[in-house]
Amino acid sequence: MRSLWVENKMATIESSTRASAFDGKVSKPFDRTRLRRVLMIGGVLVVLAASAFFYLSGGRYISSDDSYIHANKLMVSTDVSGLIRSVNVKEGQSVKKGDVLFSLDPQPFQIALDNADAALAQAVQDAQSARATYRAAVGQIAAQQAQVNLARQTYDRYAALEKQNAIAATNVDQARGAMLSAQATLVSLQQTAATDLTKLNGDINLPAEKTPEYLKARAAADEAQRQLGHAVVRAPFDGVVGEVDSLQPGTLVISAMSAFTTTSAVGLIGSDIWIESDMKETDLTNVHPGNPVDITVDTYPGLHWTGHIENVSAGSDSAFSALPAENASGNWVKVGQRFPVRVNVEQKAGDPPLRAGMSAVISIDTGKYRWQRLLNK
Repeated sequence: MRSLWVENKMATIESSTRASAFDGKVSKPFDRTRLRRVLMIGGVLVVLAASAFFYLSGGRYISSDDSYIHANKLMVSTDVSGLIRSVNVKEGQSVKKGDVLFSLDPQPFQIALDNADAALAQAVQDAQSARATYRAAVGQIAAQQAQVNLARQTYDRYAALEKQNAIAATNVDQARGAMLSAQATLVSLQQTAATDLTKLNGDINLPAEKTPEYLKARAAADEAQRQLGHAVVRAPFDGVVGEVDSLQPGTLVISAMSAFTTTSAVGLIGSDIWIESDMKETDLTNVHPGNPVDITVDTYPGLHWTGHIENVSAGSDSAFSALPAENASGNWVKVGQRFPVRVNVEQKAGDPPLRAGMSAVISIDTGKYRWQRLLNK
């Protein structure tokens, strides 16, 4: 029985050998270790190559979220003092350039202008009076000169008679005194005439409008007119007014002290709105004026504005601070600096209003990839 099983087993093995020999192939065991090694090394190389590609092809766009919208802001004030007569705007009201914001009581300024006009008219009269006085002095000088000539002739006659002992010495002395008195009077009249001519700037035909007194009075009248005009305060540019409630009729406004705030118009095409971003110094390598900028505002998610770099500050925030950093101490620690970058915003019709102080995120297109910067080194 056992010999029969052995014979069958041998026959089976012999038939398998023949089949293998007939196919001409010999099976080999599968090498999984080699495949695992190839996949491991190849996968790492693929990841490194992909990472290098994405790194070298990046770096074109520089972004910053330390960005805020700015607008022209003016503390409205006037250079004259007075009582508020009326306030013509309300809190948050939009105004155009030249619109009346508030006005002062004009009566004190009108009184000052009337006094200045009266002084101006008086200057004209003084010039005319000086001209007439000078002409009168010239006439008096001519008359006095005749008196001096007569007194000199009389004295000369008396002096000749004295030599002949034909006249008393007293008469000669009187004649000499009369001559000296006439000469002194002539000198006084000449000095008076010179003074009157000086008031006319040395020209008897000088118009009254060119005399020093008139020019001084004219300047005073112009200043009074200017102050009267500044009693009405107007908007210096298109904008939105704020803090108006602090100003009420009857309030005393002191010159050069602010009354309320005016901010440049928001949401209007052409209004002076810009973005200021404090960027790291290491991000400014390829940032230049004119670079295009993509802008998003936190208040309006999903909306985009376009703009361009207007300028990069000449100094860091620290350099222009009131108390700049002092790095001469022994425990100095290097701190990366930030530089203000101004971005001009291009506004379009239908855009939502941009208001001063809104947070924004900017993305600057430098136009250069990392591989380009590496080649330039």
